Amino acid sequence: MAALLEPGMLVRHPERDDWGLGQVQSNVDNRVTVNFEHAGKVVIDSKRVFLMPVAEPDHP
Repeated sequence: MAALLEPGMLVRHPERDDWGLGQVQSNVDNRVTVNFEHAGKVVIDSKRVFLMPVAEPDHP
């Protein structure tokens, strides 16, 4: 799944709803950098956390 994450895609962290919507910045060697609305830039190990792609954001 992580291989499908590309820069610009919108995602959510499955265990951190409080972080809000995130936009993928990069995806290199199982490390996905995401800029979240309420948490800022976070590097996620895609072997441990399966980010959930968002087709459309729930706000404008």
